[in-house]
Amino acid sequence: MDRAHLTISPEAPLAFVDVETTGGSPGVHRIIDVAVVGMTGGTVDFEWQSLVNPGLRVPAGITALTGIDNDMLIGAPRFEDIAKELRARLEGRVFVAHNVRFDYGFIRRELARMETQWRGPSMCTVRLSRALYPDMPRHNLDAVMEHHGIVMENRHRAMPDAQVLRLLWSRLRAAWSHDQLQAAMDRASLRATLPAALSPDLADDLPESPGVYRFYGEAEQAETLLYIGKANNLRERVLDHFRGDASDAKALKLAAQVRRVDWTQTAGELGALLLEAREIRETQPVYNRQLRGGGDRLTWLFAHDAPPELVELDAQVLRSGNAFGTYRAERDARRALESLAREHKWCFKLLGLESGPGSCFGFQVGRCNGACVGKESAVIHLARVMLGLMPQRLKQWPHDGAMMVREGSGEHVRYHVVDGWQHLGTVEPGCDFSEVEELQRLGTRARRGAFDIDSYRILTRLLRDPRYRPLPLPRP
Repeated sequence: MDRAHLTISPEAPLAFVDVETTGGSPGVHRIIDVAVVGMTGGTVDFEWQSLVNPGLRVPAGITALTGIDNDMLIGAPRFEDIAKELRARLEGRVFVAHNVRFDYGFIRRELARMETQWRGPSMCTVRLSRALYPDMPRHNLDAVMEHHGIVMENRHRAMPDAQVLRLLWSRLRAAWSHDQLQAAMDRASLRATLPAALSPDLADDLPESPGVYRFYGEAEQAETLLYIGKANNLRERVLDHFRGDASDAKALKLAAQVRRVDWTQTAGELGALLLEAREIRETQPVYNRQLRGGGDRLTWLFAHDAPPELVELDAQVLRSGNAFGTYRAERDARRALESLAREHKWCFKLLGLESGPGSCFGFQVGRCNGACVGKESAVIHLARVMLGLMPQRLKQWPHDGAMMVREGSGEHVRYHVVDGWQHLGTVEPGCDFSEVEELQRLGTRARRGAFDIDSYRILTRLLRDPRYRPLPLPRP
């Protein structure tokens, strides 16, 4: 039977799978324990398990969780020694696991190390539980066991956890009708019909991590960038475009034109948002109609009792806390200020919008309270102006210079360098930070005349989150 085309249904042969590993990343860590329980309908077909020698030391934290230590794995087979039997156990069955992308991803990566391509239909019991029991507050394996009255010794070993899934399946078959189970399995299997031009391995290759994805099509025999998007879960978001349930004609048209997909993983949401904004601004994809900032380079700068000055936005201006509005051209800025002045009866002369002797024209026609002729004090006039401009006030950058924002954990940590609410670059830990020093030196000059309103909006929103507290740059 072709596993790639196996129908996912309550009658389908299932393989309940669990793996224990040296860590959470298939690209870095290795399998140390694997179990498969085969089941068809209500009948158990087999149970199979093996420890695996990963060829590296097991971290103490993994030993504490699983009970598997280095001594237990010395005489265990390597993955390549069990690969043939493992594939035979999975053949012709739907791969079922709790958080299936984890177990599926590790086995697929181990086989890829042997230059063996493998893929097949899969179903996630976390999603199955959510589909059937939406009112449950949590759907981790412990919560599922408690809800269904399942008791199992030696949790966090491969075979006991696979047996929990077998018992869960038996409970579900008894509690729900065939049609109800089928509908829930359809949702849990994350089915997506990919365009014929895309690799059938795409669904398996996409990571379940934050990042930015790009859709490419063809126009006049040349590749065209159609769309750039960001995602907290790249796999789910990309496949959503091809699930066939979109009612938006534009979305359907886009999905039909895609010929290639690529992506960049990021350390988290902040990195994905910043990368998406920069790439859309620089490349202008066909289907992106938002986040096209970069043209707003001017602002009104107020300094005490002096007339406002129209200046180019940069980090120094944003440190003042007295910058109001963003504009693409001087004409736009003057029109905006003139409109507000008429609405609030501000004085055109004190705002520098009108010159010459005597009163301003607005005072002569009743649209100025007389600050230009002393009938209203300059202090009160300025206070009214500042109050009226508050909705346009740009958030003050509260630091003396560039800062860095840490995002991610483990091997996925990144540092975003930021100055004046502008993203200057992203660096990986472990570098000598020479790049950071260069960014800090060039920051203000490099961004003068190139203020990005999208970065401003992203950073002023997310840097309020304690997770993204700005940190000083390291000293040279």
